[in-house]
Amino acid sequence: MDIQNINSSTIAAISTPQAPGGIGIVRISGPDAHEIAQKVFAAKSGKTFDSISGYQALYGRVHDGQEDIDEAIALNYRAPASFTGEDVVELSCHGGLYLLRHVLKAVFEAGAKPAAAGEFTRRAFLNYKIGLTEAESIMQLISAQGEQAAKAALAGHDGALEKKIIKIRELLIETAAHLSAWADYPEDDIPQVNTESLEGTLLTAKAEVERLLSQFDAGRAIREGVNTVIAGRPNVGKSTLMNLLSGCERSIVTEYAGTTRDVVEDTVIFGDIPLHLADTAGIRFTDDPVERIGVSRAREKVKAAQLVFAVFDSSQKLNEEDKELISVIEDSPAIAVINKSDLPTLIDNKYINENFKHVVYISALSGEGLQELKDNVAELMQTAQLNPADGILFTERQRDAARNAGECITEALLAVEHGITLDAVTVSIEGAISALLELTGERATEAIVDSVFSHFCVGK
Repeated sequence: MDIQNINSSTIAAISTPQAPGGIGIVRISGPDAHEIAQKVFAAKSGKTFDSISGYQALYGRVHDGQEDIDEAIALNYRAPASFTGEDVVELSCHGGLYLLRHVLKAVFEAGAKPAAAGEFTRRAFLNYKIGLTEAESIMQLISAQGEQAAKAALAGHDGALEKKIIKIRELLIETAAHLSAWADYPEDDIPQVNTESLEGTLLTAKAEVERLLSQFDAGRAIREGVNTVIAGRPNVGKSTLMNLLSGCERSIVTEYAGTTRDVVEDTVIFGDIPLHLADTAGIRFTDDPVERIGVSRAREKVKAAQLVFAVFDSSQKLNEEDKELISVIEDSPAIAVINKSDLPTLIDNKYINENFKHVVYISALSGEGLQELKDNVAELMQTAQLNPADGILFTERQRDAARNAGECITEALLAVEHGITLDAVTVSIEGAISALLELTGERATEAIVDSVFSHFCVGK
């Protein structure tokens, strides 16, 4: 990758949301950042960017060469002490869209080029200011929907994941170096390779990689959320539960069966896990053609769901429609939500417990049992034991690289167990090291880097 060529231009973009706000920022980065900024900004003090040091600000007006656009504060950064590692100027103006676009247009006319998606962060990576996993965590910070997701992303940005990977990689590098030295220089006084010790080292590395992989789904749940379906026969309290979780009346609640005829959707933060809720039509046998379509969609939603809240009426005996729902769920991750727990119990609890590992008794009307439901969701989604400050894998790219490393370590272990030559063991270990280098970005191809930053927003 031609880093020098990429960094030869000076780029600019609006780095705040494309919506009206109190403040908006136009960021300029590159070798000509100060010169370009000087063409569009006049400090009230008369000072220029060349006359001030980094981390200093000037107050003045931004203009297009003919007339003033807005008052602004210009914050000056000098390479390498900036986010991108380049000279940077940030123009903070009032956050009106017209003003910001007018300022950006003036900056382009002064010589800057439009920044591509994620190009500021890309330059930070190419200038060795951050690693690839740290760069990826930035978008996780921006898109975090809950406290755990934000903490996990911040830990990633602080290098928690990279430190874990480096620790595993250094263990493998030391092992590969010993194997190579012992094979290449048999006449030197190099300690003989102990097969038992080698196997122990490989098992340690494999366990660490597997631990990272085992946390991926839980991490994805707190980041991306869980597609959750509320299902059950009519009048068991599905819509009341939907409204309880949403905190408002998202679904119509009546005593009449078939009120909900289509899927009602909403997203809520439930115990730090974003749940993409879908309140479905009551699953029952019906001759109503419209309701039948809704029931069919409900079944499809249940089969495709990442989590099912199977709602039953505690005050009524199970009927064929309840048992139909249980058969539709099959092996889908599900929690039996026994509603109307404040009424006398008639439901067959033994049958429910035989078909569900997770059972919660609630009153959707009063909210009783809601905390127990949160705890069961966290247990089922494996987020209960997840430490957000611990280094976790964020992206499919990272998981693929970790999986490749784990497979190479497994190959090395099998080679040791079957007495295959240590040269073959070394090749497998080197394959694992290469995968881990790719994960952190130290041996990433241009295609990988392009793919990572294509998911970023413009201005970041």
